[in-house]
Amino acid sequence: MNERTVAVVVGVGPGLGAAVAERFAREKFAVALMARNEATLAPVEGAIVQAGGSALPVPADVSDPTSLRAAFARVRERLGAPDVFVYNAGAFHLAGVLDTEVADFEQCWRVGCLGAFVGAQEVLPAMLERGRGTLLFTGATASLRGGVRFAAFSGGKFALRALAQSLAREFGPRGIHVAHAIIDGAIDTPRIRAFLPDRETHTLLSPAAIAEAYWQLHTQDPSAWTHELDLRPAVETF
Repeated sequence: MNERTVAVVVGVGPGLGAAVAERFAREKFAVALMARNEATLAPVEGAIVQAGGSALPVPADVSDPTSLRAAFARVRERLGAPDVFVYNAGAFHLAGVLDTEVADFEQCWRVGCLGAFVGAQEVLPAMLERGRGTLLFTGATASLRGGVRFAAFSGGKFALRALAQSLAREFGPRGIHVAHAIIDGAIDTPRIRAFLPDRETHTLLSPAAIAEAYWQLHTQDPSAWTHELDLRPAVETF
């Protein structure tokens, strides 16, 4: 298989992760789908295959470097070295500082940032050898400000943004496009619909629309690369 046709999407579920995987699959990428729960990968794989695409489900615990490195080894063995790495994983914990356990804070950092660091280490050597590649990271409003009861979540997202900046400055001049997307609002997913049943569609971010923005980031000319992009519904205040 041509090495230019492999993308890895980490944090695949019934929302943005699935939409990004399906968007790249439509462009004839073989897409590796990563998530902790294998059951969440099956419907995404099925949708891609039914549409004529190629997908490889790879269960992995992104908070465990050993598990994640083994997952990337499987991707390289089955598909080849990735040209695109999308990190969409995150752990959400809402609580005041005094009510947040150390384990919860650490887990938000492990899922929110450490997994991205390990994944970058796994994909960069082959990208550098080719002189090209794309790394895309999903951020949030919490990437920019820490709110009340958001200490754990913001800690992981702040760290991810810093990692993306460091990667861009180190590897951009060597042909690797690193971009960080701030998703400023609620994404239209089954979970959000259940939590906010009265929200109108136009007040939520469309997963497909975000995925299209990710695709456009990947296809940008190196003379005009975006590093940070913020996306929000037109009615969202900021």
